Amino acid sequence: MSSAQTPPRQERRLLWLLAALQFTHLMDFMVVMPLGPELMHRFHISTSQFGTVVAAYTLASAAMGVPGLFWLDRFDRKHTLLALYGAFIVATLACGAAPSHAALLAARTLAGACAGLMSAVLMSIIADVIPPERRGRAIGTVMMSLGLSAVVGVPVGLGLATRLGWNAPFWTLGGLATGVWLCLARVLPPIRRHLAPSASQSKPPSLAALASPELAWGWLLTFTVVFASFLLIPYLGTYMVGNVGLRQTDLPIVYLCGGVATLLAARGVGHLTDRWGPGWVLTALLLGTLAPHLTFTHLGPSPLPWVSAVFAVFMAVTSTRAIPTLALVSMRVPPALRGRFMAMNMAASDAASGLAAWASGALIATTPEGALIGFDGVGWLAATVTLCALGILWTLGRSTVALGATAS
Repeated sequence: MSSAQTPPRQERRLLWLLAALQFTHLMDFMVVMPLGPELMHRFHISTSQFGTVVAAYTLASAAMGVPGLFWLDRFDRKHTLLALYGAFIVATLACGAAPSHAALLAARTLAGACAGLMSAVLMSIIADVIPPERRGRAIGTVMMSLGLSAVVGVPVGLGLATRLGWNAPFWTLGGLATGVWLCLARVLPPIRRHLAPSASQSKPPSLAALASPELAWGWLLTFTVVFASFLLIPYLGTYMVGNVGLRQTDLPIVYLCGGVATLLAARGVGHLTDRWGPGWVLTALLLGTLAPHLTFTHLGPSPLPWVSAVFAVFMAVTSTRAIPTLALVSMRVPPALRGRFMAMNMAASDAASGLAAWASGALIATTPEGALIGFDGVGWLAATVTLCALGILWTLGRSTVALGATAS
């Protein structure tokens, strides 16, 4: 089925299903973080052990991204996606049924391993099926799932956990994903164009080009931007309950405010990136995150409206840093290498988030009352890494500024 033959109505239906798949994947990752206090109490685990649960998902995703480059293109993309999504659903249901910390860790590892490869196959399907003149909007439609997962998914997941138990979000998510899987099996056409003899006999550019110094700075920039963010994000829910004085039932309100702020800010940051160039916008966002990061990690007992406002600013500036970062590094890559570079860039991003969650978990401790000790120091570390990212950005020098100007 060629892209030119895909009717617009069928395209929209397919894209919304792919967005739904991406939504379940992102929800599976995001819902664990605000469940931190309940999971630590339920399984009698430390802050460091909870950090391992969070890190396992992203580290598994990063680890599987590399070998996936060598076999994902060898099969019908529909069959590959459905197989990976099916294993992901089993892993999500296993999270809900986990009787121990070890079982939960194993289920999170399997879910992460499948999720990273699913994202790579999903983007390949869009490139194969959607014609170039509509591809940008198609990717935008699928990426809306990030904002929706924060605005709708996290508050709903927390509400389910509060009323029905910690495993209710996983059971619900598994059921939703099963419905999406059935719809994809019915709607998604076979996608085998990449298996045609002419395609399989063509020799791709060498993978060694991905490690060139010109592109290595982009890898390092992505790593530091994500690392700084995930030093803090996995423990925000625990910090708000244990240190700031919120109740567990207040967290859905706080995360809803953060999700709405992120959704609104993303559109504005995308527009500014196109207008002023990703280099300048990323510089502004890196500087702009310093105050929210330090303010939030030094909060004492505070009323819910104030915490919600600070959290909204925190999430709006932190989450949108990925937009100009992705735009900047992608425009530095030759077209013949861009797809593989972005797949590896995703692995670098996952590795950074997993290592950051592990590192911050090792640096903080929990009191018997549930408060975090040392989170203010992690805030200073996040600010320092952000300044390092700014230094890497400026190390790119005049070429980075020139690239940013060409995007305006």
